[in-house]
Amino acid sequence: MSMQTQIKRVTVPEIRAHKGAKPVVCLTCYHAHTAKLLDKHVDLILVGDSLGMVMHGLESTLGVTLDMMITHAKAVMRGSSRALVTVDMPFGSYEESPAVAFRNAARIIQETGATAVKLEGGARMAETIQYLTQRGIPVMAHIGLTPQMVNIQGGFRTTGRTEAEWPALEADAKAVADAGAFAVVLEGMAEPLAARITGLIAIPTIGIGASAACDGQVLVMEDMLGLNPNPPKFVRQYAQLGPAIEAAVEAYAQDVRDRRFPGVENVYPMKKAQ
Repeated sequence: MSMQTQIKRVTVPEIRAHKGAKPVVCLTCYHAHTAKLLDKHVDLILVGDSLGMVMHGLESTLGVTLDMMITHAKAVMRGSSRALVTVDMPFGSYEESPAVAFRNAARIIQETGATAVKLEGGARMAETIQYLTQRGIPVMAHIGLTPQMVNIQGGFRTTGRTEAEWPALEADAKAVADAGAFAVVLEGMAEPLAARITGLIAIPTIGIGASAACDGQVLVMEDMLGLNPNPPKFVRQYAQLGPAIEAAVEAYAQDVRDRRFPGVENVYPMKKAQ
């Protein structure tokens, strides 16, 4: 009888151990098929609330619900077996109080089987991060450009462009690290500040539009695959699947209109007359 080796998921301590070492490879993912494709290549899969725009056509992440996050996280868990899966807590699910945040985070973990949650905010969320981690829920923090605050910020803007902004952002980074976050996303942050923060705190920094000095990087998978016609300027597109999909659909549509249904004869072969 052959013995199958059980695949173990990447753990929170293993992600934390990337600090100052091998960079953390992270991508967003929202469904089972793509989760299976990227699982062996990444350390961490983020089920991001960016699914509101990518999957549901929303204008921002603010309309994303807890049920939406749970549904997509379940799919990602079905498709993956190795990468650590972290799920974004959507707007309105954690800001009210640490107790409300715990209730919703616990639901995410229980219903999906994911390992961790991510929430936006620095010093203002430190108490909540500590509350969750002390109760067994690993937390990834997120500072800098925080999309859920888009209405307050007046749009998506790079943070830390002037040194006058640096002390508050450095304080945010220290606060989430001290509160027990196992990693922190630095989004849309000026390169010198992101590099400085990476050197200041003891947990991995995962950049998105930040510094190459970060301890890892996360991108929205659809952006790097060329499925977004207007990706952020910092994104390198590793493929152009958008045009490829459109061309394939166009070719298929023409086949159907010409009554060419290739493959049908193989599924329902005609029997020869006796």
